[in-house]
Amino acid sequence: MRRCSVTKKLQIVPGCLGDYKKLARYHYRDSRIGPFAAIFAIKSGQGGASPALRLGVEPIGVIVYTMPSVGVELRNIAMGNLFTGLDKRTRLALINKNIRCISRVVIEPRFRGLGLASRLVRETMPEMNVPIVEAMAVMGLVNPFFEKAGMKAFAAKMQERCVQLVEAFSLVGIEKEELINSERVQQKLDRLERREGEFIELQIKHFLQSYGKRRYERASLERTRLLLGKLTFRPVYYIWFSEKVGLKV
Repeated sequence: MRRCSVTKKLQIVPGCLGDYKKLARYHYRDSRIGPFAAIFAIKSGQGGASPALRLGVEPIGVIVYTMPSVGVELRNIAMGNLFTGLDKRTRLALINKNIRCISRVVIEPRFRGLGLASRLVRETMPEMNVPIVEAMAVMGLVNPFFEKAGMKAFAAKMQERCVQLVEAFSLVGIEKEELINSERVQQKLDRLERREGEFIELQIKHFLQSYGKRRYERASLERTRLLLGKLTFRPVYYIWFSEKVGLKV
């Protein structure tokens, strides 16, 4: 993590729902979180001698822990089906005893790029006093701060129709690593020769068949953004095992 004079004056402290609500608008997901198990916030250790820290007790970052969901397919893969083969009541009891889920990690935009998200995760996971902490993130492949905090990633398998479209893009010179940049992809689509353009348009329409009226949209940057959003949507499951807390039965 990058250290600077600003981060040295920040402390991670127990937080509250009010801390989360002050930063919720900066998160890409819906602000509603429901019941939570714990909240921690990053705040200035002082009143703020520098302009960047004149926030007093206002939160600079926040992490929200919730109780885990019962059915998470990637959890079974990550844990070797540890909680499968049990009756529903027993499975639920064991999951609730042993797992907490990171539901939100939010950093105020002015303080991003300082490693604070990873710090929040790394320093608060042991505070939950459970053997297992997990998280799900659709942006994990782009911003892997969970891995930097010590969690292990398990990515969902890409669907067959997504694989086919990625391969079709590659055939017309649009490579996989370019699919996070909709403007660049649109520029390349606009420059395709007629036969290549007809080929990729057919592939796109086939891919969009599952999205109702959207499959009839004309080629445009807006449609390309929609397409790439669906194409690159791959939730990543993260898991962390405590070295100090054993499995509770």
